[in-house]
Amino acid sequence: MKQINEIQDEIIEEFSFLDDWMDRYEMIIDMGNELPPMPESDKTPQHIIEGCQSRVWITGEVDQQGLLQLRADSDAVIVKGIIAMLLKVLSGQTPEAIAKADLYFIEKVGLKEHLSPTRSNGLVSMVRHIKLLATTYAK
Repeated sequence: MKQINEIQDEIIEEFSFLDDWMDRYEMIIDMGNELPPMPESDKTPQHIIEGCQSRVWITGEVDQQGLLQLRADSDAVIVKGIIAMLLKVLSGQTPEAIAKADLYFIEKVGLKEHLSPTRSNGLVSMVRHIKLLATTYAK
């Protein structure tokens, strides 16, 4: 199993080959399109993320190995791609590792400076929700 920082470094490397932000947005959208579908039964008010301009749902539970398996979806393509990136880095890790993770890839790939203020706030809300979820499962 790859560690959180190894996965972040891979994402940073993938984005380093793309100078143009239109290409980066396209890559983010492609990542969102590869996100496994979230069951409609998970798209409930308690799983919706407040502070996001678009509708975003995130949920998860700990599997038999003690790893937090996250599921998420959004009705906006860019946001769905951002969620896919977060899940790529965090899903399948221990709740303790997720709760303590420094998600430096967000800044290194330039997301903070290239997202609108509302999307940037939504990203902060998504990260906060995932870390809170991890904390509830942490031992």
